[in-house]
Amino acid sequence: MTRTEKEKLVAEMTDAFKDRAAIVVCDYKGMTVAQLKSIRLNAEESGSKVKVVKNKLAAIALANAGQEPIAFVDTNIVIWGDDQIATCKIAETSATNFKDKFVIKSALLEGKVVTADTVNAMAKLPGRDELLGMLLNVWNAPVQNFTIGLSALAKKREEEA
Repeated sequence: MTRTEKEKLVAEMTDAFKDRAAIVVCDYKGMTVAQLKSIRLNAEESGSKVKVVKNKLAAIALANAGQEPIAFVDTNIVIWGDDQIATCKIAETSATNFKDKFVIKSALLEGKVVTADTVNAMAKLPGRDELLGMLLNVWNAPVQNFTIGLSALAKKREEEA
C-alpha cells in the first residue's frame, strides 16, 4: 500500500469516525470471508458500517476525528454507526453467532471509551422501533379499555331490553 493510498484511507476513516454515536472494535481472527460478509450485511440493514482496519491507520483516523484513543492490537474489525443500540446489537449478535472467532474488545460510545461489558449491556436494550411500539401500546391501552367497556355496556343494555 503506497503512502497516498494510506493517506486516502485515513481521510475516509476520519470522516467516518467523526461525530459517530458508537464505534465498536472487535477481534475477528479465524473468521471466513462468508462470515465477515454476513456481519457486513447485518450492519447494512441497520445503517451501520463495518471495516477491517490496519491498527496504525485506525489509531491515526480516531485521533484526527477527535475521538478518545483506543488500543488497536492484533486483528481488528471496526463497526460504527449513528445508532448506539443498533451498532452494539450487531457486535453482540456477531459475538454470539461466532463465539470463538469474534470477540468484542472495546468501544467508543458518545466519545467515551467503554468495555465489552457495556457494549453487551447496550445490546440488550430495546431499539428505537421497539421503544416506539411500546409507547404506542401504552397510549392505546386506555382507549382500547374504554371501547371494550362501552361494547360490554352496549351488549348488557341490549340483553336487558
